Amino acid sequence: MPVDRLLPTDESRDLLALVRQIAAEQLTPRAADDEAASRFPRDVFGLLGRAGLLSLPYPEEFGGGDQPYEVYLQVLEEIASAWMSVAVGTGVHALSCWAIAGFGSHEQRKALLPDMLGGEQLGAYCLSEPQAGSDVAAMSTRAVRDGDHYVLTGTKAWITHGGEADFYLVFARTGDDRTRGISAFHVPAGSAGMDFGAPERKMGLTGSTTTQVLFDGCRVPAGHLIGAEGQGMHIALAALDSGRLAIAAAATGLAQAALDAAAAYAVGREQFGKPISDFQGMQFLLADMAAAVEQSRATYLYAAKRRDAGLAYSRQASIAKLTATDAAMRVTTDAVQVLGGSGYTRDYPVERYMREAKITQIFEGTNQVQRMVIGRDVVRAARG
Repeated sequence: MPVDRLLPTDESRDLLALVRQIAAEQLTPRAADDEAASRFPRDVFGLLGRAGLLSLPYPEEFGGGDQPYEVYLQVLEEIASAWMSVAVGTGVHALSCWAIAGFGSHEQRKALLPDMLGGEQLGAYCLSEPQAGSDVAAMSTRAVRDGDHYVLTGTKAWITHGGEADFYLVFARTGDDRTRGISAFHVPAGSAGMDFGAPERKMGLTGSTTTQVLFDGCRVPAGHLIGAEGQGMHIALAALDSGRLAIAAAATGLAQAALDAAAAYAVGREQFGKPISDFQGMQFLLADMAAAVEQSRATYLYAAKRRDAGLAYSRQASIAKLTATDAAMRVTTDAVQVLGGSGYTRDYPVERYMREAKITQIFEGTNQVQRMVIGRDVVRAARG
């Protein structure tokens, strides 16, 4: 059922109506089959790009949609309610464009952003490594200056769109300082010395390709350094706050889809001569699911409003990510329970929703890391 949203403008209302139409006509009908076949829907990202949905949070001067984050995240939520892999991919693409838009030179923006934001290209975000996940500063991939190029060597892990993307935002070590020795690079697909591992065999999001990205003497023009040497950690962490909000919005959309499926099943399923939705125990379960979904939506929208207002929102982004993804795991699990044995089969989408929900508690910083971020900020504020 459509979510009753409070949107700031007529333009944003029209935008959400367009997204719902695309989701109903182009995403929902094929999501289950493509996920079952582990088929990457590259054509869908082209469709979203042509509709202007891959550039929404970026300024018009860069070719973006100039929409507030409050609106962009609700677009992501609608996409996720139809197809979670596509929503995650849309968020990853936006994250991959962030460094050039926010820290790139005028020449880099002019040369690269039109295709990056226009849907002609798809991006990937290369931060994590086999031994550097939540501990970003432990990364070992290196970039060594050699004349007019940097030479990259190392391995990035868990990269969404690995082998499918047209460009890669890569973070690599250019110095030995743990936090100030990391830099950011724009690396086009097809660069010599860049290769990919086999796609990961995942529990969920099987329509989203995830691989290692391997650099073995990959030569990148020095003009593809983003910002200054040593600025990479700042760029990465600034982008991650926005990325956490994207995951919160997508998790909320996934939970909404699970709630909708459970409620529809409960109304149609009869036991003991009446719909199971008439039983108080079932109504209480659905009520808890609905409350969790709306709590999730409220937390990410509050963080987004702070971002749009230019206020600090790192703590609120972590709260939104923690709240929404824990809720998604709980709501999708409860949806399977509502459907009973049917929920455990692939004849209904809720078993897929449950599998997809689990990863939201892990990527963009595990929920244990989010609790550390929130707790430290609470203590910092208490100390003044």
